[in-house]
Amino acid sequence: MDWDKLRVFHAVAEAGSFTHAGDVLNLSQSAVSRQISALEDVLQVPLFHRHARGLILTEQGETLHKTVREVFSKLEMTQTLLTESKEKAAGRLRVTTTTGFGNCWLMPRLHKFMAANPDIDICLIMEDSDLDLGMREADVAVRMHAPRQPDLIQRHLADFHLPIFAAPLYIEKYGMPKSIEEISKHQLVLFGEHHPPVAHINWLAEHIRSNPIKQNARLEVNSMAAMACAIGAGLGIGSIPTYAATEFPDLVQILPEITTPTVDAYFVYPEELRSSKRVAVFRDFLMSELGIR
Repeated sequence: MDWDKLRVFHAVAEAGSFTHAGDVLNLSQSAVSRQISALEDVLQVPLFHRHARGLILTEQGETLHKTVREVFSKLEMTQTLLTESKEKAAGRLRVTTTTGFGNCWLMPRLHKFMAANPDIDICLIMEDSDLDLGMREADVAVRMHAPRQPDLIQRHLADFHLPIFAAPLYIEKYGMPKSIEEISKHQLVLFGEHHPPVAHINWLAEHIRSNPIKQNARLEVNSMAAMACAIGAGLGIGSIPTYAATEFPDLVQILPEITTPTVDAYFVYPEELRSSKRVAVFRDFLMSELGIR
């Protein structure tokens, strides 16, 4: 198999079309198509189903794509490690985390890291589902659960509680609940029935399930940051992690004496990046901001 043809195949499989792959490779659509046809002739199997809306990998194409992705991800990681400065942290660091933690906690602090490390460029990927670090979809992750992949290095960062909050404006208008039972009569801000970004995000609604959630929900939204904004704007009472409430210092904690669930945060990266200076300085930055010694 010719290396150039595999490079073109990888681009087409990732892009889903000859035209988009050509844009990435700076080749014409016809040149990309010829390379794929030539590779199929060599292998004597079809790699793509061609239809009007684009390309779909065949079963044989899926098999080849899996191997090629692994090869290219390893090469990319090797190139990164070889070009990283031995004297100082430098290069591009792809960080993935949940949209809530990324928007509410990390983004307001990221300027400190970038000012202290001018030779590191950050690519922040906010995604509530886990990206595959082993396949180099990102370099490092801040996850709100323990890693499920056994081959990843992990560092526990923090336990974030899920207190109940309301805005002073809301309390002034509707009063301060004195118990969980009283909260059931108030307007709630919930994450809704979407894929939860963290465990127990709707624990409050589940706790007072004697009344239908739909009746209690003043607002349902599939964004942790939007939940914090809604609570801060006085739209209702809600439970959000402490990291999501940091940008709203006026929020009032309701029933602070009760025990609430927690969210466990972990810093995660693959074994291959154990010696990376970029990863080390970013880990140290997170620990410093979280007050971890």
